[in-house]
Amino acid sequence: MCPAPVDENAPRGFIIPIGGGEDRVKEMQIHRKFVELSGGADADIIVIPTASMLEETGPDYNRIFSELGAGKVEFLPISNRADCDNPEYSEMLDRATGIFMTGGNQLRLSAILGGTLVAQKIRRQNAAGVPVAGTSAGASIMSEHMVAGGNNNTAPAEGNITLAPGMGLTNAVIIDQHFTQRNRLGRLLTASSFNPFLIGLGIDEDTAAFIGPNNILEVVGSGTVTVVDASHLTHSSMWDARAGEALSLLGLRLDVLGEGCRYDLTARIAFAPDEHLAFCALPNTGGDTPPE
Repeated sequence: MCPAPVDENAPRGFIIPIGGGEDRVKEMQIHRKFVELSGGADADIIVIPTASMLEETGPDYNRIFSELGAGKVEFLPISNRADCDNPEYSEMLDRATGIFMTGGNQLRLSAILGGTLVAQKIRRQNAAGVPVAGTSAGASIMSEHMVAGGNNNTAPAEGNITLAPGMGLTNAVIIDQHFTQRNRLGRLLTASSFNPFLIGLGIDEDTAAFIGPNNILEVVGSGTVTVVDASHLTHSSMWDARAGEALSLLGLRLDVLGEGCRYDLTARIAFAPDEHLAFCALPNTGGDTPPE
């Protein structure tokens, strides 16, 4: 599944996967930036708490975004596929300036939203410039290939991760969350070995990757984003590994990005905060310069 087509006159909206466990009480740095991107006092934010089984999840995020100055916040109480045909929900998504998917169970989220009008609206709105954020399960479902489950605290091995179709807001990355806290490097490396085209993003708790329409990722939050680039693999044993067998993966590139670091998903280049700003300030002399 590829991202929805983009209108030439309207850049794609930000895609904002969050690693879960974000600060909802003190600085609320990630939520604050999302509200700003959604229009601040003019924002019309729609929260989708479907991944969660807790009744308070939707109202809780309504409160957070309202406290941060969003003009209007509502949540869609979608608990089954029939709810996705509600014309009122469709109208709400049509006027949304920001969409937020909560944490919970990503398979519940994909099983209920997948292939529905609501999922189509989210994709089309993002293509039209509306930022879409998701935390934990809401982050995993953003990519075309979704991490549906797997083993923590393991080396890269055949069978230690389960994938399922995601929402397809991006087909360039595969996303894992609660990354450092649950020691998920092994399973992300395994996912990257399936198809080296994909860039693996391992996102820590209270950390977000703000992916702009120019495919530049910026890290916001207290943790890190681990980027796995398997495009230069020289050897992989994945194709003939037995169940549970440890993998050999040679030629991987791995970057660990803290707050303010950026990563160009197209050129596959990481930038320190000051370094990226310095490059952006260079005059265009016609030579090769890093993309902005």
